[in-house]
Amino acid sequence: MADVLKFMIPGKPEYVRTVRLAISSLAGSAGFDIEAVEDIMMAVSEACSNLVCHGVGARDASYEVSCEMFGDRIVIRIENLPDCCEEDAHGERRPVSFREGGIGLNIIKTLMDEVDVLPAVGRGTRIQMIKYVSGI
Repeated sequence: MADVLKFMIPGKPEYVRTVRLAISSLAGSAGFDIEAVEDIMMAVSEACSNLVCHGVGARDASYEVSCEMFGDRIVIRIENLPDCCEEDAHGERRPVSFREGGIGLNIIKTLMDEVDVLPAVGRGTRIQMIKYVSGI
């Protein structure tokens, strides 16, 4: 069974660093080398920043970050909540999403071993990132 930590994060830019540091501390404790920890930190930062920076009203909203620690990998999920919205070209509000082909998502895919962008039932979008501990 994996150890699981969950955070409910206010949609404010100043909390991205807090999440990043918490996840990197967990990764370091789990046996990831410094390069892998830095990759995880950058990927988490990109994913959280995507929600915070692209959401109209997102600063009043919140999002959830969960982290599962297994013996050979870390699984990080970042999910926006129903009140985390952005305006489209027609001025309509819709949930913030991780844009396929966007530079942030491409950076995340480069840094992590597996990345999936999934719809979150009734909630918007979830990005799942997996990094394996090398040498195990």
